[in-house]
Amino acid sequence: MKKTLSLLVALICFSTLTFAQPDKIHWRTVEEVAALQQKAPRKVLMDVYTSWCGPCKMMMKNTFTNTNVIKYVNENFYAIKFDAEGGADVTFKGNTYQNPDFKPNARGRNSQHQLASAFGVNSYPTIIYMDEEMNVIAPIKGYQTPDKIELYLKLFAENIYLTVQSQEDFQKFQTEFKSTF
Repeated sequence: MKKTLSLLVALICFSTLTFAQPDKIHWRTVEEVAALQQKAPRKVLMDVYTSWCGPCKMMMKNTFTNTNVIKYVNENFYAIKFDAEGGADVTFKGNTYQNPDFKPNARGRNSQHQLASAFGVNSYPTIIYMDEEMNVIAPIKGYQTPDKIELYLKLFAENIYLTVQSQEDFQKFQTEFKSTF
C-alpha cells in the first residue's frame, strides 16, 4: 500500500511539473510557414539572428521564454527562426536563396545569407513582421524586452499599424500603450 501511495504521489508531482512549465514558441521554417499560410493565414514574425550575437541570445533567453510572449505569438503569428548566416537553402515566394560563401567550420561571424540581404537586414537581432501573404510590414531592429515586443506584437497582430500614418501617430500609440505582459 505504501509503495502504491508513494508511486501515486511521485506521478502527481511529475505531472504537475510537466504541465506547469510554459509552452515554447512554435518556431518553423520559411517553407513550413508558406505551406501553413495556404490553409490558415496569419501574420508572421521572423526572428533573424546569428549564432554569435549576444543580444540575440538574450532575446531567446529573456523574451522568447516569457509566458505572455509565448502565448501571444503562438495564438496570433506563425514564428520563423532564421539564422542570417546559416548555410541552408531557403525557398521564399518562388525564389531560392542561398549562402554561397558559407563556411561550415567558421567560428564567429560567417557570410550573410541571401534571404537576410533580400530583407535588408543589417543588424541583429531583427524581427521582421509580415502580413498573411508574407509581405513585409516592418523590420524591427534590436533587442526587445517582453514589454517592448508586446507593443509591436499588438501593433501588427491587431492591424493597428494600418491606422498609423505618421511618426506622430506612432508616438501617440506608443505613449498611450499599456503593457499587460
